[in-house]
Amino acid sequence: MTDRVSTKLFIQHPEEADIKLCGVLEQLSPDQPTHGRKIALILHGTMGHKDYLFQKRLAWSLPLDSFRFDFRGNHETGGEWQQGALVNDLVDLQAVVDYLKATYGYVIELLVGHSRGSIVAFRWLATTEDGRKVSAFVNASGRYRMAKILESPSGSLWREAFAKQGFYTWNVTVARKKITAKITPEDLQNFIDWDTSFVWDKFPQTIDVLTLHGLLDGTVPPYDALIYARALSNRSPGTHTLNLMEGADHNFTGRQDDVVDAILQWWEVRRRGEIRTGIWVGGIKGKL
Repeated sequence: MTDRVSTKLFIQHPEEADIKLCGVLEQLSPDQPTHGRKIALILHGTMGHKDYLFQKRLAWSLPLDSFRFDFRGNHETGGEWQQGALVNDLVDLQAVVDYLKATYGYVIELLVGHSRGSIVAFRWLATTEDGRKVSAFVNASGRYRMAKILESPSGSLWREAFAKQGFYTWNVTVARKKITAKITPEDLQNFIDWDTSFVWDKFPQTIDVLTLHGLLDGTVPPYDALIYARALSNRSPGTHTLNLMEGADHNFTGRQDDVVDAILQWWEVRRRGEIRTGIWVGGIKGKL
């Protein structure tokens, strides 16, 4: 086995001629054939990018190849970002999967999603042929009750801006670059209308899921993690492991290594065939 090699790729979008999805392919053995090799996909959240939070650290630590990328309108991928255009993220994800399969022969084994990336991953896993074949999924800070976004700290700012000028201007720094995004009432309503209830009866029975959520999350209430645990805990042979991280916020600020360690430990327990549905409290010795 050779040293891990990182390769930046630009994938032509199948529906948008002027968009190329930018991502980084991490390969453990770049000189070995990739046909049939397993790979993990790492999906970022709202106004994030492929290298923020724990994503890059995780990609460098996983015991399998991985690909992380910028969704449309984010960082190095062109196009327009929209708050409510989650369906566009679904299309982007499938484009990446199709490329990795056709070009390298990869088999998608694991998805890791943070926040918005988790919401998109849930839908893709449950509704696509490729998704239903995946064996494992990490849901980090995923939202279930979409309308709760109106109760977030930004909710009152949005309502005031909508009443005053018909839209909200969001100024944010992404990868040390100042970005201005526009949120309209229609965008916000599309986001709220995104259905998550399918996880109760349409999520694949075979996928093992790890839900990670910070107990100090002020963006997505930690109770949403409990809802996912309840919805996904009665499947078989698929399992659900709930890890509520004390002292962690929505982005796991200052806890990036803890997130990576939690995922790697869960992955190792799965590898040993010892995974069970239940609650995992980090830092306390014992089996899952």
